[in-house]
Amino acid sequence: MGDAGLTAFPRETLRGPAPDVAPALLGAHVVSDSPAGRVVVRLTEVEAYAGEADPGSHAFRGRTRRNVVMFGDAGFLYVYFTYGMHWCANVVCGVDGAAAAVLLRAGEVVAGAALARTRRPAARSDVELARGPARLCSALGVGRESYGLDLLDPASPVRLLAPALPVPPDDVAVGPRVGVTAGAETPWRFWIASDPTVSAYRAHVPRRRTSGGRRTGESSA
Repeated sequence: MGDAGLTAFPRETLRGPAPDVAPALLGAHVVSDSPAGRVVVRLTEVEAYAGEADPGSHAFRGRTRRNVVMFGDAGFLYVYFTYGMHWCANVVCGVDGAAAAVLLRAGEVVAGAALARTRRPAARSDVELARGPARLCSALGVGRESYGLDLLDPASPVRLLAPALPVPPDDVAVGPRVGVTAGAETPWRFWIASDPTVSAYRAHVPRRRTSGGRRTGESSA
């Protein structure tokens, strides 16, 4: 199936700093193809993370098996498991060798809503299908097997397409990040103002340690 005339997001744009890349992703389309069908989400909310310079980032303490894709070229998909039950997706950005990524926080399902509903049966309306980073992944069918995919490869099952028209700067809202223990006050969350699919803002609340002494996961990249 084709991509309705939209083109791959420019990799050179993704090679910019995370806070610059993030608002440029608003309005972009994430296309996910599977044997069950296609789901397309138009991004309405994103969050920037600047790697080793950012205490809120998974790469703050350096390269690990979990975050290695963040240290590669821009345009690849970094997927991580959080809260012991959810997947979250990020677009790797910045220059090769310096980790950075943009968390995909929310979007509007613009194609494949029927399939997305089967993956998100708890959604009370279509507005809620991809309203939040874990819900967005569920609606798209993105999980462990999607880690490291090249989002700009036409043959990839998950692709990132440039918006038909950029979101006007006056329509982009900016605010603090969500769900991180450090750097939450950094105003690197960007969303399309007044869009109903944008997730509700919740300030970080420290979580208790489990019986094994491990903290539950966080929504960061």
